[in-house]
Amino acid sequence: MLTNSDLIELTAFRRQLHRHPEVSGEEAETARAIAAALDTLAPTKVLTGLGGHGVAAIFDSGIEGPTVLFRAELDALPIQELNDIPWKSEVAGKSHMCGHDGHMIQLLALGRMISREPVGKGRVVLMFQPAEEDGSGARAVVADPEYAQIQADWAFAVHVEPGRPFGHVSTRAGLMNCASRGLKIQLQGKTAHAADPEAGISPARAVAQLIPVLDDLGQGGPLDDEFRLVTVTHVQIGEPTFGIAPGAAVIFVTLRTSADPAMESLDQAARNFAKTIANETGLEIGFTVHDDFAASINNKDATDVAIAAMNAIGVANNDTDLPMRASEDFGVFGWHAKAAMLCLGPGEDYAALHNPDYDFPDDLIPVGSAIFERIARDLLGRA
Repeated sequence: MLTNSDLIELTAFRRQLHRHPEVSGEEAETARAIAAALDTLAPTKVLTGLGGHGVAAIFDSGIEGPTVLFRAELDALPIQELNDIPWKSEVAGKSHMCGHDGHMIQLLALGRMISREPVGKGRVVLMFQPAEEDGSGARAVVADPEYAQIQADWAFAVHVEPGRPFGHVSTRAGLMNCASRGLKIQLQGKTAHAADPEAGISPARAVAQLIPVLDDLGQGGPLDDEFRLVTVTHVQIGEPTFGIAPGAAVIFVTLRTSADPAMESLDQAARNFAKTIANETGLEIGFTVHDDFAASINNKDATDVAIAAMNAIGVANNDTDLPMRASEDFGVFGWHAKAAMLCLGPGEDYAALHNPDYDFPDDLIPVGSAIFERIARDLLGRA
């Protein structure tokens, strides 16, 4: 039901969003633009400010039935775009390098179709979620008291995933994306003159001991129930000078597991080893958590619905290259709903996500929105 005029308008809006990216927690203008676009579709209700800057449009048939939620993300990344295109990011150091601008447009395209031909029962919810890139957005949305108005029975999302043929979808029941957590370890001792290091308490030896211990906690391997991966991503000891023996250090470490309970166990193990080493070397220690993502696990019933919908409209699909080590916070919506994530290919040789030369391929807009629309019809029918 999308016309050529629709696609021209939606492509132009996608490129407008691309020019004006906002990173996690800062999506105020993006949310306003989305809310304005939704108002033209005459939804039953629009909720704003969900979990920060989240926006949700409700299309209610008025007839009892399930609530089917479709999710897109509002946020961009802190990456300087290198593309030479007319719609290049106009914000220094920020860009839509993960396709979220395109995801938003696919949802708006679905909104146009539902607006023109309402569903026969239940409700469709278009959920534009903030702060996906740091893992905080889905949790904040679900924890928002207003979310009770749109509590879903089913939830679906499409994420563009390079490395797959154009228009080809990868999905499966079970694990799709690993849980991951950024653990910041802060070690505090005492500085001293470099000529008298014994007068201070240096964290250097503790850091040297801790890095291999952390590495040994998770070496990766097959993505089964035992999967654990620990990656030290940043280390800083003291100041960049030759005259001062260091008195503080910071270690950033990313923890990955195939399930949420395993994450808690891995996190505790990392903290326990760090505390032991800090105590043995006379250091104070502190921890903070960042970029905390739940595992994204597809429900079998939801996956079956999505696969049937894709087969019905001729979208090729399989479970190639799944599950993935990379994280995605969509899994939170599956805590209380039957949920499924679909990975949509832009081309096998397409630029990778989070690369400075990535740009969402506009030709995917009708593909992703058609998948959503068929899922909605299969679950809710037509008026």
